[in-house]
Parts: sequence; structure tokens; C-alpha cells
Amino acid sequence: MSEKNNLSPEAVPAVRHPDYKGEITALLRGNLAPGQLKKKLEDYHEHDIAEALELLRRDERCRLYALLDAPTLAGVLEHTEDAMPTYLEEMGIRKQLKLLPLLDPSAAADYLKGLDRPQRSALVELMDDDVRHELSFLSSFDEDAVGSRMTTDYVAIRADMTVRQAMKELIRQAADTDNISTLYAVDEAGVLVGAIDLKDLIIARETTALDDILTTSYPYVYADELVEDCVERIRGYSEDSIPVLNADNRLCGVLTAQVVAELVADELGDDYAKLGGLTAEEDLQEPLRRSVAKRLPWLVILLGLGLVVSSVVGLFERVVTHLTVIICFQSLVLDMAGNVGTQSLAVTIRVLMDADVSAKQKLALVGKEARVGLMNGLLLGVLSFAAIGLYLMAAKGEAAAFAFSVSFCTGAALALAMLLSSIIGTTVPILFKRLGVDPAVASGPLITTVNDLVAVTAYYGLAWLLLIEVLHF
Repeated sequence: MSEKNNLSPEAVPAVRHPDYKGEITALLRGNLAPGQLKKKLEDYHEHDIAEALELLRRDERCRLYALLDAPTLAGVLEHTEDAMPTYLEEMGIRKQLKLLPLLDPSAAADYLKGLDRPQRSALVELMDDDVRHELSFLSSFDEDAVGSRMTTDYVAIRADMTVRQAMKELIRQAADTDNISTLYAVDEAGVLVGAIDLKDLIIARETTALDDILTTSYPYVYADELVEDCVERIRGYSEDSIPVLNADNRLCGVLTAQVVAELVADELGDDYAKLGGLTAEEDLQEPLRRSVAKRLPWLVILLGLGLVVSSVVGLFERVVTHLTVIICFQSLVLDMAGNVGTQSLAVTIRVLMDADVSAKQKLALVGKEARVGLMNGLLLGVLSFAAIGLYLMAAKGEAAAFAFSVSFCTGAALALAMLLSSIIGTTVPILFKRLGVDPAVASGPLITTVNDLVAVTAYYGLAWLLLIEVLHF
């Protein structure tokens, strides 16, 4: 065996990935002449330059803005996401006028929405008529509407063309369009007829009519639809883009695959936030007052439900007075009920994301979750029956009859609470969905508190019935 193969893992040098953003930062802080510096920057990807912006001071970024041409700088800004408005504001109005038409129209429209009215009006007035009309159209949609997230960067062709005519039209539009993998066919009024994959167009014969290779059963959404209403419908498609129609069924934009992925991620993030009792996601930059306003309403509701739980415990004051030992196991029953209810809630919300789930399937889900809760409850109930009985005998010195009576009561209450919690965690979001309310609003804290109420009633109710009324302890 060679000496090279005898090297230990520690002796093998670790792979070092290039630090492109560090290299770019060093270049801009060096003394290279503008011509040489610009030439070196051309060797880096736009994404790497975008990452380097975070490390640069404002004066260094302004130097970079002056070095890059408008198309390259627009490509860099496309990779900056939330920081794009900050970088655009650092540029002069002339630079902004060059960049905004080159940016994705939806991103440019979002930037204009965030400006003060005088500043926005000044920019819009200086733009070309076509650009101004396009940005005004995109800015007219609410931020929760599909239209605010679509782009007008797509290829549209007439459905009555031949393949040869369609190829000529594609070549004409491709110079100004990035999204050419899917072509959308429209009629003379602009109404969507179908879609054509670029590969199918390329391999088709020149004289073939588009109708022969046109896909007419293609997913689409409307521009004025709410994002949350259509995400469930389009998330299962793996298309490069989804067409967006206006109220007259005319093609007015597309949702790219990247935007669809972002919409799904945002929607899942909102659902996750609602599971935590929030009305929407929070971030690190969110003001304190807004965070408090999001959390407080649910906390007030949960406070009221908590008072109800405490009142129920008060109703069983006689049980607590006579059998103080059962207080030790109250948290066991409550915690397990809350855990099971939250699990059922998570499963149910995931199922309800499919808009095509039938009533029969929902009923089957309730039955399945009830059986799962019952089986887990019985198994854990038997385990707690043995463990608590032995604990009371060994640690507390209680008689076997009393110890195992208390442990039987606790195990039975645990099984009953877990069964009921599974049913509640499943039926509540289904009921909310039926009423037109987002099922994620049946949040974790809400389900947990409701399950606490059920578990307390089951636990102390069984203790009163079995230990006091039947066994007379």
C-alpha cells in the first residue's frame, strides 16, 4: 500500500471554498485603477457581488455602482432581496431610471410602493410610457394579491400560428425576455388558450399548427386572487411558470417557479406562526409594538380559557382536599393531552392543505386520529398505572390498595384525555375550514388550553367518581 493511502483522516487537508465576497471587498478597498478594477469584477458572478455588498461601506458601494454597467448592476440587485430598496436609495435618480426598467417588474413595483408619494411621482414621470404603464399596473394590486407577485416577463404567441411563425415570434421576443422555457398561446383578444413547452416547439415540424402541440389543460390563477387562496392549488405543479389572468381571462403576467416556491414557503411560515398563536410571521427587524400587537390578542383569549381551567379545578376542591396526592400527577395528564392534541392538529392542517380532500376523507382522518390517541393512551395508561403505583408504595409508603387505586385513576384519566385531545385536535381545524376560517388559527396554544380543560375535567372527575364516591378514600 502506498504512503499516500496510509494517511490518516486528520492528515488530509480540509477543502477550502473560495471566499469570493472577501476577494471582491479587497479589490474595492485596493488601489486599482477603475478600468482594471472593472475588468476584474467581470470575472465574478452577480450573486457573489451581491453578497459582497453587505461587507462594504456606503462609499465603497457607491464606487461599485459607478463601475458596473446598468444590466450587470440590475442582475446584482436581483440577488439582494430585502436589501434592494436600501441599495437603490443610495444611487442617484439617473441611475435608478436606468435600473428600474431592467429589474423584474414586480421588484421594481415593490420598490416604488415603498417610496414617498413625491419621490415616486418624480421617478414615474421621468420613465418611458411603456415602463410607466407596466409599473403602474403592477403597483395597483394589494400586496396580498397574486398580481403583486407576478412578472410581465414572458413570451406570448397567437394560437392560430404555425410552428414556423411561432419560432420567429419567439426569436423576436426572446431578446427582452428571460422566461422562454414555456410559451403561452392566446387568441386575438389576448385570452389564454394554452401553453407550449419550448422543447416541443423546437422538435415540431415547421408546418405543424400550434393546436397539435398545445397543452390546453394548464394551471392558471387570477391576478386579483389572494395568494393564500391559490397557493394550495398551484403548489403541486412543477411548471416553470404559472400564467396569471385578469378578470376577462386575458393573460397579464406569470408567476415564475422561484416566486411560487417563495409563496409556498411564506404560506407555510404563516401557518407555523399561527400554530404558535401569532397572526403572522415575525422577523428580527420588526418593531416591538407590532410584535406585541400580534401576540396579545391570542394571549388575552388564552388567559380567559386559563381562568376557566382554574375554575374547573376549583369545582373539585373536595377531591383535592381529601386526596392531595393526586395533585402530583395533574401535570402528567395535562402535558400528555396537550402533546397529543398538538400532534393531531399538525397532521390535520397538513391534510387540509389539499383543497380536494373530501368529507369522507376528513371523517376517516378523525377516526384514525381517535384510534391513534386511544391506542397511545392505553399503552401509556398501563405504563403509568404500574409506575405510579410502585412509586407511591416505595417513595410515599402508601398501602398497595390505595397506591394502585390512585395509579389506576391516573392511567384511566390519561387514556381518556389523550383520546379526547386527539379528537379535538382533528375536529377543530376541520370545523374552522368549514366555516371559512384558516385552520391554522386553531393554533397550538389554543388547542393545548382547550385540551387542558378536557384533561382537568377527566382527571378530577374520575378521581371524584372512583376514589371518593366508589372506593370512599
